Amino acid sequence: MKLLKLSFVVLGALTAIAVWSAFTVFVGFYGWWMKPVAPEDGHAAFFAEATRMIDEFNLGNTAFILIEAGETVGEYYARAERAVDENTIFPTSSFSKWITAIGVMSLVEEGRIDLDDAVSSHMTRWNLPDGPFNEDDVTVRRLLSHTAGLTDGLGFGDYEASETLPTLEQSLSHPRASSGRDVEITVGSEPGKEFAYSGGGYLILQLVIEEVSGQDYQSFIEGRLLKPLEMNRSSFNFIGDIEEATGSFDPAGNPAPQYKYAAAGATGFSTSAADLMRLVHAVATADPALGLSAEALQSMRAPEASILGSGIWGLGTMLYAPTRSGSDYIYGHDGANEPAINVSVRINPETGDAYVALVNGHPSLASDIGAEWVLWQTGNPDFLSTDRVLKSALLPALIGSAAILILAFMFFRRLFNRSQVSPQS
Repeated sequence: MKLLKLSFVVLGALTAIAVWSAFTVFVGFYGWWMKPVAPEDGHAAFFAEATRMIDEFNLGNTAFILIEAGETVGEYYARAERAVDENTIFPTSSFSKWITAIGVMSLVEEGRIDLDDAVSSHMTRWNLPDGPFNEDDVTVRRLLSHTAGLTDGLGFGDYEASETLPTLEQSLSHPRASSGRDVEITVGSEPGKEFAYSGGGYLILQLVIEEVSGQDYQSFIEGRLLKPLEMNRSSFNFIGDIEEATGSFDPAGNPAPQYKYAAAGATGFSTSAADLMRLVHAVATADPALGLSAEALQSMRAPEASILGSGIWGLGTMLYAPTRSGSDYIYGHDGANEPAINVSVRINPETGDAYVALVNGHPSLASDIGAEWVLWQTGNPDFLSTDRVLKSALLPALIGSAAILILAFMFFRRLFNRSQVSPQS
């Protein structure tokens, strides 16, 4: 009987621990265990914390801008001895995809592309490999939102300065992956079913822009976006040939090689903090020079891909977390690549606040500060912060589990003591 009672107590305790642990993780995704680094309206405090992180963690170069209600309230450029400023040019890695998405949406606005067109209807120079799924289900919308069933996971690899870049068609057929493994751009799962990040999808969208516009990709983006917004320091040129560009650094602060990228539309864009400010203003205010209506820009941050019911991706736009009202999303795009490139631009449509960071010398600092910015702006962690959420839930889970074990021991002891008392006559 004693063993049976012990079994019930242990089973109950383990069940309670499992339920409590699951609860701590679940509410962790709503920021229960995280504390913002600044009070809600504390822009100065947030700026101070961000600059502290830059000084402490990045031995390379950083450009950082904090915006409140559309106005710049803080700028910080490091390192000063390298004369980094708002015009210093940084590589942006996958942030390039947001530029491509804006280009695609401008063709949608003109009626030259429909979001639900099969992408194959706009391509003559290359075709998706045959597979088990209907290629007509691979649409422009799904490529923009990484829901087209492509399973390449690219990650485009580096090219040395002395190497000749392949053509767009050659890259589509035989891409160089950052992982070093052989990768094929093909439809590996059912289109429209789930989110699967695909650099290859944006290489396809680059081709679509070229075929529909009749221009090479770089010229199209320059004419549609860069010149109208006076983003005069932005380009797809090899950053090693740009005089105003930042040097390249590894995480230890040592000089690192400059690389070229074959996928301009997925990872080849370079820009400055000043140019990104122009882009942020244009996107946040639906500037006519951008060539996109307010409705089109709103559609870009409407959820197209979700995880656990929460929107994470729109039409080429990352959706980091719901705003405080829950009626919109913090949106923008990040980028990261070797050896230590990281970029993040995030906008709060409810307040007009925004954040811009370009980093060369730390693999995640721009995104790390961006995560703090999202938590400060909304009270919620961003969807890239799963590891931080799990770590934040660890201590509450342990404390709650310890309390459950103590209560279980006390309960069993009480039952055991009762069982030792003989009934009186």
